[in-house]
Amino acid sequence: MTPRPRKPSAETPAPPPPRTPEPDPDPAERPPAPTNAKSTKSAKSARKTPAQKAGRTAKATEAAKAARTAKSPRPARQAAAKTPPKSTPKPREAPVPVAPMTAVAASPVPEEDRVRLLEGTHHDPHGVLGAHPVPGGTAFRALRPYAKAVAVVAEDLRAELRDDGGGFFSAVLPLDAPPEGYRLRVTYEDAELEIDDAYRFLPSLGDFDLHLIGEGRHEELWKALGARPMTHQGVTGTRFTVWAPNARGVRVVGGFNFWDGTGFPMRSLGGTGVWELFAPSVGEGELYKFEITRPDGSKTLRADPLARRTETPPANSSVVHASHHEWHDAQWLARRAERPAHEAPFSVYEVHLASWRPGLTYRQLAEQLPAYVSDLGFTHVELMPVAEHPFGGSWGYQVTGFYAPTARLGTPDDFKYLVDALHQAGIGVLMDWVPAHFPRDDWALAEFDGRPLYEHEDPLRAAHPDWGTLEFDYGRKEVRNFLVANASYWCEEFHIDGLRVDAVASMLYLDYSREHGQWTPNTHGGRENLDAVAFLQEMNATVYRRNPGVVTIAEESTAWDGVTRATHHQGPGGFGGLGFGLKWNMGWMHDSLGYVSKEPVHRKHHHHEMTFSMVYAYSENYVLPISHDEVVHGKRSLVSKMPGDWWQQRATHRAYLGFMWAHPGKQLLFMGQEFAQGAEWSEAHGPDWWLLDPAYGAEADHRGVRDLVRDLNTVYRSEGALWQRDTDPGGFAWVEGDAAEDNVFAFLRHDEQGTPLLAVSHFAPVVRHGYRIGVPDEFAAWQEVLNTDEARYGGSDVTHPDPLKPEPVASHGRPASLLLTLPPLATVWLRPV
Repeated sequence: MTPRPRKPSAETPAPPPPRTPEPDPDPAERPPAPTNAKSTKSAKSARKTPAQKAGRTAKATEAAKAARTAKSPRPARQAAAKTPPKSTPKPREAPVPVAPMTAVAASPVPEEDRVRLLEGTHHDPHGVLGAHPVPGGTAFRALRPYAKAVAVVAEDLRAELRDDGGGFFSAVLPLDAPPEGYRLRVTYEDAELEIDDAYRFLPSLGDFDLHLIGEGRHEELWKALGARPMTHQGVTGTRFTVWAPNARGVRVVGGFNFWDGTGFPMRSLGGTGVWELFAPSVGEGELYKFEITRPDGSKTLRADPLARRTETPPANSSVVHASHHEWHDAQWLARRAERPAHEAPFSVYEVHLASWRPGLTYRQLAEQLPAYVSDLGFTHVELMPVAEHPFGGSWGYQVTGFYAPTARLGTPDDFKYLVDALHQAGIGVLMDWVPAHFPRDDWALAEFDGRPLYEHEDPLRAAHPDWGTLEFDYGRKEVRNFLVANASYWCEEFHIDGLRVDAVASMLYLDYSREHGQWTPNTHGGRENLDAVAFLQEMNATVYRRNPGVVTIAEESTAWDGVTRATHHQGPGGFGGLGFGLKWNMGWMHDSLGYVSKEPVHRKHHHHEMTFSMVYAYSENYVLPISHDEVVHGKRSLVSKMPGDWWQQRATHRAYLGFMWAHPGKQLLFMGQEFAQGAEWSEAHGPDWWLLDPAYGAEADHRGVRDLVRDLNTVYRSEGALWQRDTDPGGFAWVEGDAAEDNVFAFLRHDEQGTPLLAVSHFAPVVRHGYRIGVPDEFAAWQEVLNTDEARYGGSDVTHPDPLKPEPVASHGRPASLLLTLPPLATVWLRPV
């Protein structure tokens, strides 16, 4: 007995519930019709044989009527297309009865091709399957495992193919050419369906795309590789393409073929290493993977490296996707390039999306996050890596789906909805981007086609010593293309305003975390990874050229020269700049946290740790980060780093934030630190929002810190002196940088017109009366605009409510001075009236 169609394997998901119809997409992205829906386009009549030209006789007509049988109901599709058409198509008219055409002969697949097709090692299945001219007519060949019968059908044609065994069917029909748009009617034991023959289509990827891929210069790689719903030669379906140059063969598997790829072999497109198959009627929402035959003949099942959507972890199949989101942020995009980031107000709220408010989806976050961030006055949010990752505890820093937002919180369009909502609220969106390494999961990128492909072929270069992951081979043009295009992808498809690039130092140095003998010098005998340098320069140049107003930010923890220098400007080390817009100031973070974590009585011995940052403050364009890395794994939360009792801890926390917002550079603060959360952050439960519950006894203490953060951002954005000249040494001047015994720091910031703002930080737990601070003498009075010791913030309320007039007493090298009362553990900002 002919076996029935194979049932889904254990990994085949249950059919998803029907979704609400969405707007009809652009024709280029229009989802295909369900698998068993017939084409609505009539095929042109095939060239008729002499018998057909003579017309149908009555006898033939009667024979045709007798041959007709009631059609078997078609099987329900495993995963229907997610987006139904706008209107219900008209029923197709009943076909005119035709007499079956008799085959001239069989045309079985040659034995060698047959074996290779069944073993999944054929590089050109389209050259064997489908329709091909042969002596005496046209040969039709099909590979339909588990089918009982296969027939070729067209407008006025029906011809049964001979069963050649093993799922192969063939026949030579007396036709000069195959009917345009012919289909296959496949009969199983209990079902019959009519489908387009996937092997009658020309390649759906153009020569120019292949040329760019081969050159490693395809800047829109996501439009060429992966799964793309489309209309090809008048038929809707999905184009599957994958780069696997070492593979002996590739087949696509999914719910649409019961996870058996035998009948879906892909073809190799020349020497590019790209494999392609246009699968008619496969539409949005279908799960799929690539079955790759390795060089040794073994097989591996892999997720699509360029999948634009994935299953929710721990499931790891790729999902066919086309976007239907309609953007409403044109006004935001039009003005974001008006001023470069290093000359604009730029204060960032860092968010781990999955735990900010645990359980919220992208769309639910869009209802809450923009309002919260707007209320606190931050200009940007930075989202910890949103690209798909298998282990949630990695916080997204071990990525397997570089082109897919994590499915944990919704679909790619849901993520676009969140970005759109933030933009409409006037908030820029940065995301962490991780091109430094990837995990070793055997269904993802590691030895993707049986050999090192995305990773370096040298095991010492490939293995990351710290994280048990693999490093990318930046010297391979296709890998570099994969990453450069990925950076542009997030900016262009998701309107991301900036990429914070993780772990740049681990990319730049060949000896990073490696002992002597574990690394090989570059061609010049140095430790610099020249391939990584070239990659970062290309990535930055490409992103800035294609996306005006976008900023790239390097997390680079060493003193590499020229991180934010232009790529065409060569530095003293002989390298052009890396081309980043901003760089995290890890030195400032480490030194300043070291200072404030000391008891006040000991701080005088560490005074230089707060002033040293100004020695190199203008060597790069800096961001001052208090990130997630500083409040986990035993490092304690920001307020818990501070010594003393609870009042002193909060006071020092507030004073430190005031010093940070006044210091040259941009600011970044991780969630939970804006209201002085005492516990370390955990991705399992997120911030301790209950601390802000009015029913909690100490709620006022935490609310006061949050109110301060709001006022810091408000004054910061209104005072150009705090941001206009962040990268100009002329915008800063020390007033008092040596008062170690007093634990006092005082400096002036100047705006573009030269108007100053005076910042004084006092890190001792005492009140200092009559403290003289030198100021310019051209201003008649100074007004306090922020004081972290105000009672409403939880302080002792030692303030200066009235304008202060400078005295003609020289101090700190200036002709005039102010007499201040310095509050305990506080920062005070003053500006001319």
